[in-house]
Amino acid sequence: MNREHIKYAIIGIAIILSAYLLGRAYTYKYRSQDTVVVTGLGETEFESDLIVWSGVLTAEAAEAADGYRRIEQSKRKVSDYLAAKGIDAKQVVWNFVNVDKTYQTVYSANGNYAGQRFTGYSLRQEFSIESTDVDLVENVSREISALIAQGVSIEARQPDYYYTKLDDVKLSLIERASADARARAEKIAQNAGTGIGAVASARMGVFQITGANANEEFSAGGSFNTASRHKKARITMRIEYRIK
Repeated sequence: MNREHIKYAIIGIAIILSAYLLGRAYTYKYRSQDTVVVTGLGETEFESDLIVWSGVLTAEAAEAADGYRRIEQSKRKVSDYLAAKGIDAKQVVWNFVNVDKTYQTVYSANGNYAGQRFTGYSLRQEFSIESTDVDLVENVSREISALIAQGVSIEARQPDYYYTKLDDVKLSLIERASADARARAEKIAQNAGTGIGAVASARMGVFQITGANANEEFSAGGSFNTASRHKKARITMRIEYRIK
């Protein structure tokens, strides 16, 4: 075979190879477009079944020992109050007492900073209550100001509300969101005169928990509301279906 024949043979092979590659590219493009992508939504409302409420006892004294005695007196009054309301002492967790020295800024006669003067001690003891009796602890948290009349220096916080069966809620929402996505895909396919086949891919969105009646913004990393007793959970599913 002379060089001229070899040249034409190489050109022919190149043409055949190019046609093959173009055909493959066209087939891939066609198949990649032969799907429909939809996003389904699952939502539900539920009520918290666990409450966590906390507070802080405070005392200030010139001597640390006096401060400890005041904290202990307040602690006994709080414990008696909670017991009278029906809260088991085992549900109350007391943290250790924090003690800080306090100082007062001192200025010279001409108004210049002259240092600090020790004035005494500031003591704080936190406590928390965790219970499934949401109504009971919620009511106690609202009435805790009655202790102030007994000389108790207390800072009470708003309760936090949780739900102990979130895994069940999440699985239920995934099922609802998937069903919603399929219904949307079937409607799109029906309008196009075709049908949907198997799932090509699926991706779950972030889990969002907000107050049931709160106008809260969703977070890219997911929201987890603990301030509301009544909550709303939502999740999205992005599913790609093949077209029949």
